[in-house]
Amino acid sequence: MADPARARKIADRIQELIAANLQQVVKDPDLGFVTITDVRVTGDLQHASVFYTVFGDDAQRERSAEVLEANRGKLRSFVGKQLGIRLTPTLELIPDALPESASHIDDLLRSARERDEDLARSRSGAQPAGDADPYRTTEEGEGTSPSTEA
Repeated sequence: MADPARARKIADRIQELIAANLQQVVKDPDLGFVTITDVRVTGDLQHASVFYTVFGDDAQRERSAEVLEANRGKLRSFVGKQLGIRLTPTLELIPDALPESASHIDDLLRSARERDEDLARSRSGAQPAGDADPYRTTEEGEGTSPSTEA
């Protein structure tokens, strides 16, 4: 098993190489606006998981995924030539679900904020039910509290 620091360095280098040269290696007009978000390399340096996002609608994401999968060998060959290590890791291209999760969380926070604002508006003119001061106090002039009366 390799050093974890070395695996991280190789993962960072793979991310830089693919991100900077994706359009030159994959010369396909159907490839959308792809961003490489993360790369993780196994401890034995044999496998690399490449996470990516595609800006656009679902059809654009699907088409870009097909194009990337069809050109996975070209990407691996390019990475192998640039890395200069004995064994080139296999590349697994995985669509990153982080942007969709983040937008879902944003939607949840927005709806919670709207409900809080509605609740604050409904409370603005509300009156307490009962007396203004619900706690018992000593009556004027007596000087004893209700708990000591027997």
